[in-house]
Amino acid sequence: MDTRRLRLTARGTALLGLGSVGLVAGVLLGVPALVQVALLLLVTVGSSIALLFLQARHQERGGLQLTRRVTPHPVTEGDPATVEVELTSGRSGPTAPRVDRLEIAERAARELSGGAPLRARVSRGRHVLRLTYPISPTVRGRWGVGPVQLHRADPFGVARWSGPLGEPALVAVRPRTTPLSVSSTAMSSDADRALLGARSPSPDDTALRDYRAGDDLRRVHWPTSARRGELVVRQDERSGRRPASVLLDLPQDADAGEWSIRLAASVAVALVVSGHHVRLLGGDVLDAARDHHRPDASGAAVAALLDQTVDLTMPADPGERRAWLRTAVDTLQADAGGSELVLALVGALDRGSLAALARTGESTHGWAMVRTSETGGAVATAAAEATATSLRRAGWAVCLVRVGEDMAACWERLLGSDDRAVMSR
Repeated sequence: MDTRRLRLTARGTALLGLGSVGLVAGVLLGVPALVQVALLLLVTVGSSIALLFLQARHQERGGLQLTRRVTPHPVTEGDPATVEVELTSGRSGPTAPRVDRLEIAERAARELSGGAPLRARVSRGRHVLRLTYPISPTVRGRWGVGPVQLHRADPFGVARWSGPLGEPALVAVRPRTTPLSVSSTAMSSDADRALLGARSPSPDDTALRDYRAGDDLRRVHWPTSARRGELVVRQDERSGRRPASVLLDLPQDADAGEWSIRLAASVAVALVVSGHHVRLLGGDVLDAARDHHRPDASGAAVAALLDQTVDLTMPADPGERRAWLRTAVDTLQADAGGSELVLALVGALDRGSLAALARTGESTHGWAMVRTSETGGAVATAAAEATATSLRRAGWAVCLVRVGEDMAACWERLLGSDDRAVMSR
């Protein structure tokens, strides 16, 4: 046990002082009664310290069990959740140590409460102690709770011991999404029907999947197989909806980045709910995004897409931003099977990144929202417009979006783009 966590209370300090002075005075004056009283005071202090020491050693050997639950988990930013900490004796039966006299507290990251104080409720039983408190996270990410701070006191109020119990935990906070409709009646062209997932007679209407025993080797996609180091085959998608990739270009600005993540997540969720196989490309967690998520009744695909966004971070500099985007574009170009839908959310792009992204329109159906900002000034707006113009010339359907505006309005503006005729193939 770390003795630095053991402290005498004011009462303990007074008893220790009186006992020491009384013992010296009793010996010098030859008063046995004074010596006895002084020894009693010192024994009281010593036995209290020894008791706390033994209880702490018992705790370290597993005498106390800690369980922490967050419900629901993961949490969505802005939604309430509850953290419950349960402390129980390490053994059962009448000889099990009591926990109802302990005091516990726990700290949580300010992102889980918006900086507001957390109000906890404690329920006590002889062998069970529960600490429950609500959280309402305001920022996407993973935020810490714990460890539990445990406080012990001896029966005489002479000493106190304080220290951590258990390990800290991280609460995953998903971005808040906006419901988006993929079945807009305003979309009527062939390209629009592709986004809706309508069947297409194109012979190139294929996607890629892992090779399975019995697959025709003539359907092996050799370039992708060579890159991955394992066989993948073309899969006929005529009977289903086209696979889709949501391409996210993250800015350095935190506010613009969080808004972009929420919009990209909203688009990805809308597509997977409508029946598309969807993946989210971009940022620094690309390894988790190479494969498409298949929609199912359990909602696992939606959960996987949202979980991927939890760990996204903003680029530290323009070079890192370009590197992340180029990696995502390279992955898209390597895996595209000729029928994939690409929905990109990007900012103003440099010439190299723009050229690489524009080329994906040669083998995919490309839709792009180009991000601008009210505070970016005329230069930033002009750069975003130039990016949008270049993508339109490459065959993309494009609209400009402003950071912070209503996401449903951004989506409807993209679906109502006047460039749909260019998209027809």
